[in-house]
Amino acid sequence: DAKESVIPLQEGHMCSQSASHRFCYTNTRVPQWHDIWTRMQIRINSSRMIRVIQVDSEEELKELEEFNVWNFLSSFLKEKLNNTCIDVDLYSNKTCLKVELLETGRFDPKLFLVFFLGLLLFFCGDMLSRSQLFYYSAGISVGLLASLLILIYMMSKVMPKKSPVYFLLVGGWSFSLYLLQLIFKNLREICKSYWQYLLGYLLLVGFVSFGVCYRYGPLENERSINLLSWTLQLLGLLLMYSGIQIRPIALALVVIAICTKYLDYPLQWAYAAYRRVQSARLGPSPPRLLTEEEYRVQGEVETRRALEELRSYCNSPDFSAWAAVSRIQSPKRFADFVGGASHLTPNEVSVHEQEYGLGGVFLEDQLFEEEEEDD
Repeated sequence: DAKESVIPLQEGHMCSQSASHRFCYTNTRVPQWHDIWTRMQIRINSSRMIRVIQVDSEEELKELEEFNVWNFLSSFLKEKLNNTCIDVDLYSNKTCLKVELLETGRFDPKLFLVFFLGLLLFFCGDMLSRSQLFYYSAGISVGLLASLLILIYMMSKVMPKKSPVYFLLVGGWSFSLYLLQLIFKNLREICKSYWQYLLGYLLLVGFVSFGVCYRYGPLENERSINLLSWTLQLLGLLLMYSGIQIRPIALALVVIAICTKYLDYPLQWAYAAYRRVQSARLGPSPPRLLTEEEYRVQGEVETRRALEELRSYCNSPDFSAWAAVSRIQSPKRFADFVGGASHLTPNEVSVHEQEYGLGGVFLEDQLFEEEEEDD
């Protein structure tokens, strides 16, 4: 079985296979003084896309066949290539490889995750830009991934620009990017062999990054929040476009996403422009008259609001109480009104209902006038 067997590699010999296999090279040479500039390599050439994983023993090769979270995540970090070279340590006993031939036309979960992440960033960019959890998470992540870049940037601010050290700092950016790429390629080996140092780095840099984020606090300026939101949405569109391999479909999905999120604004603008054109062509429309019920309700609301404003003014320091009391007939009733009592007495309410209520004199006169006009 191709998955169970391990093909031994011999120095100076070529091995040709047409499927995915596991290989091991056993080093029998003892390094001598004349080997100080000697390098041993395993060259891998393929006409199709392959993924190469290097381990140190056959037991680790068997572990690669077992499904776990780490193997699933590391498959995303391993780059796809056609040709590569694996350096063999002169002091290592074995160098084992798993050469995986990538199938064409199969579902790629990495592309789906990229598209889903872009979809999430685009539609949730407004919410994420105002979220404190996202602010601290993003700050700590940037601190962990780019701590060396941040340190070089801070040193470039302190050092004078004419100093020769400044040129070293410029070159340090390239070295930092190369170091990050090297770390991601060998992340499994680093986690396995130097997990104590990695844990200490994560705790230290994570705590410092959290302290810096806590010191400056989340974004409060509305323009800064808008810039962050627009940046996240633009990044989301780019991820959505790169996650779909068929470009016309990718472009169509991007347009659909934009229309779905911002379709309300063009519709509102078009409707407002249509109303303006109609009003300019037909002239101003006559105001709508209130019905009797609307007139009664609006009268009650406006009367209640005016009475509250009058009470507030009477309780204010600008109100001259003595001048008002000297001009009114019933000071006690006025004082009760200012204290919150009704502005009408029960007798006045009864008289109003008799005249203007159902069966009142005013309503009967209105009905008689309408009958006379009909006759």
